[in-house]
Order: sequence, then structure tokens, then C-alpha cells
Amino acid sequence: MKERVLIFVDDNDILEVCTIVLESNGFEVLTHKNCEEILDKVSAFMPDVILMDNRIPPLGGIRASQEIRTSIAFKDLPIVFFSANRDVAGLAKEAGADYFIEKPFDLDDLVDLINKACDDGAPGEGEIGF
Repeated sequence: MKERVLIFVDDNDILEVCTIVLESNGFEVLTHKNCEEILDKVSAFMPDVILMDNRIPPLGGIRASQEIRTSIAFKDLPIVFFSANRDVAGLAKEAGADYFIEKPFDLDDLVDLINKACDDGAPGEGEIGF
């Protein structure tokens, strides 16, 4: 069975490129351009990992990730946080994400990080950045 990646990003170009690259590497991908009713979206897809943009409307990636972490069902679901912000590591930590990657990122690095997140499960506080 394919591992599932749920992507929250409102930038069409990033959304399209990430989807193409991840699908071509064997992942099943679902995308959302907002994080409204985020727990319902996560429940409906049951991903193996979430790729969360920092600037996702209406809550933002930090609050959306924190909401996922408050759910008993999803508290251990790996979250990969990404942002163009210079302090993506700090933002990811505040969000409760397990991993982070800085935009712009190398697509091979993204695939490697998603694979690692799927393989590791939720390891606790992440410290991986590119």
C-alpha cells in the first residue's frame, strides 16, 4: 500500500510540483489550500505524514499543526513543516512539527525527508532542515 502524504499549501506552483514529485516517487497525495476543519481533513484521508506550510489560511501552519497535536488520534502523526522564513526551525518547534525544510528546497531532499518521516513515524522534536 502506498504511503499517504497530506499537503497543506496555498501556493499553486508548490502544490503542483510537490504533488508531481511525491506521486512519481510512489506516494499517494492529497492537497488542501486551507486548513479549515483540519481535523476532519486529516481524519478523512488518514495520512502517514503531513506536509504543512507556515502560511496556510486561515489559521497558519503553527496553529494548524498545534490543533493536530491536541487530537489524541493524531498526536503522533509526523508533520513536516516548511517555510521561507529564516527561522523555520523555530517555527517548526513552536508548531510541534517533527521535521522541517526551508523553502526553496531541493525536491530530492523533500522526498528523502518524507520517506524518513514515514519510516520513523513520529520521533518527537525534529531537527532536520535543508
